[in-house]
Amino acid sequence: MRKYFNLISWNIQWGRGCDGVVNLQRIVEHAYALADFDVLCMQEVASNYPGLPGSCGEDQPALFARLLPDYTAVFCAATDVRAGNGERRLFGNMILSRLPVMQTFRHLLPWPADARHKSMQRALAEVAIETPLGMLRVMTIHLEYYSPLQRKAQVERIRALHAEASLRARARDTSRSPFRTLKGTTSAVLAGDFNFRPDDPLHARIAAPFRQPVLAFRDAWQTAHPGIPHPPSLGVFDRKQWPKPYCCDFVYVTEDLCRRVLDVRIDQHSDASDHQPTLLVLDARRNMRG
Repeated sequence: MRKYFNLISWNIQWGRGCDGVVNLQRIVEHAYALADFDVLCMQEVASNYPGLPGSCGEDQPALFARLLPDYTAVFCAATDVRAGNGERRLFGNMILSRLPVMQTFRHLLPWPADARHKSMQRALAEVAIETPLGMLRVMTIHLEYYSPLQRKAQVERIRALHAEASLRARARDTSRSPFRTLKGTTSAVLAGDFNFRPDDPLHARIAAPFRQPVLAFRDAWQTAHPGIPHPPSLGVFDRKQWPKPYCCDFVYVTEDLCRRVLDVRIDQHSDASDHQPTLLVLDARRNMRG
């Protein structure tokens, strides 16, 4: 039995490295260099967007699925528009899991009108995974960058979705119809590019308590490294776009998982994107003694 559950979250900037080259194989290689990951959560995955710098419009969800054939690939498009040739242009988040994916969910996040800022539709990808430590919900997001109004609304919706899923975990329907309810869980990991900094009130809002039995989120970095500031996750190498590096990529775990957090690392070496990958390591043993 595996002793560890490894999850990597990474805004890959559609695979574009600091050299300007889009290289999805490099993304996978850098992720594996960081850890033998069970789950890979990615943001900014594109399909049929030749206008993105360095891209030829490649179908990135399909390419990642081929690069990782032993993983279940779940793509969640936030942006889905018709291209001039009648095909679809897609941009969003992706989760790849080598552990059994029992159920998938794709949620569009709020996009309230805000004429003061340019913005795009955002989404949350969610999977229920059977892991050595039991059923676990994994969610990945990429929140709005420009509009504080939209970002705040998206945080509230994420909290609502987590509460709904936690309360639904009690319901059971064993039929073979679409009404069948699979085994649920209140345990969850929330990872991604939040587009806020550690001192932003929204960082604390994510971790605000719920009414029982809904478990609160905790910043896994602060759990693993209490009192130590978050290292930068953006602009470490790409100083052209981001002159001053800072942290905006986080992994949260529900409070029941805090005792299982063995390590959280924000890799400071990879230049395969403008963001740095973040690794979460959980103790996967059911009995954690010995």
